[in-house]
Amino acid sequence: MRFDIITVLPSLLESPFAHSILQRAQKKGLAEIHVHNLREYAQNKQKSVDDYPYGGGSGMVMQIDPFASCIEKLQSERKYDEIIYMTPDGVTLNQDIANELSTRGNIMILCGHYKGIDQRIRDIFVTKEISIGDYVLSGGELPAAIVVDAIIRLIPGVLSDETSALSDSFQDGLLDAPIYTRPAEWRGHKVPAVLLSGHEAKIAEWRDEQQLLRTKERRPDLLKD
Repeated sequence: MRFDIITVLPSLLESPFAHSILQRAQKKGLAEIHVHNLREYAQNKQKSVDDYPYGGGSGMVMQIDPFASCIEKLQSERKYDEIIYMTPDGVTLNQDIANELSTRGNIMILCGHYKGIDQRIRDIFVTKEISIGDYVLSGGELPAAIVVDAIIRLIPGVLSDETSALSDSFQDGLLDAPIYTRPAEWRGHKVPAVLLSGHEAKIAEWRDEQQLLRTKERRPDLLKD
């Protein structure tokens, strides 16, 4: 699976992709992550990629030409299943979206900055717009890293335990049950006895009950349907 990320701050994405699961996925050849500096496609000597908005107003808008040049260059090299724009007014990322995107082959992600990008880029090139929540960040780089992380961990072979991702919160519409590890007792706090019983059916029943209870307490909105 290949990701191409277009940004004015490529160095901001170096660390998230150079560690842990994302690093291992790349070393295994299961995922490729390529970061492209938008300023290399600027139309002026100053390498600026923004301008004042038509109609007035505060802030600057990212110009159409640099994005279009970069997108079209990449499209000339391969076909993209999705071109995603990270934006606060997009659909909110959830596990279903991550699951869906993990079945794709090539994904391009556009990172906005300033007041955002020229609407024509969104109208002409973008196939999906994604938000990571109802708040505004300085740019789309960190949200892009989150989307890539959520997708890559679902690719078969990335996690050492193939069933781990399938038991995560939200995979079945519920939050995950409480989890414990050794020691069985710590400062008087004990692990639930059922988890030490070795009785698989009872453990599964306990986990199901705990998932439902935790979801009712913390995210009742997930149970509305």
